Amino acid sequence: MALDDCRIIELPQVHDQRGNLTFVEGGRHVPFDIRRAYYLYDVPAGSHRGGHAHRELSQLIIAMSGSFDILLDDGCEKRKFHLARPHYGLLITPMVWREMDNFSGGSVCMVLASAHYDESDYFRDYQQFCAAASR
Repeated sequence: MALDDCRIIELPQVHDQRGNLTFVEGGRHVPFDIRRAYYLYDVPAGSHRGGHAHRELSQLIIAMSGSFDILLDDGCEKRKFHLARPHYGLLITPMVWREMDNFSGGSVCMVLASAHYDESDYFRDYQQFCAAASR
């Protein structure tokens, strides 16, 4: 998988005078079964999150509230995305380094993952990631 496989996915919206609803179905709106969900919140101003890549894991990242930036890097090319709407998610495929910053006050970042947590799936050192990505 490469950076070209990462993309913004527009999620369904159900509009109602009482408020809007968006939903995500694994294998339908995202190309994987959802095995884990987690969220980031109360991120202090100026903080960075991410700073890693996954060997096998795919993720869909959604700005549930507020906004933030995600820089993706496949070892050769970099692309920056700004997430600010809860009906858009960023699909991140395996072997893509991600760094997140520029969190607005009150932002909430939801992450839907294709697998349960497994520390051995992580690259936490950028140089090791680049060496593996170039193979």
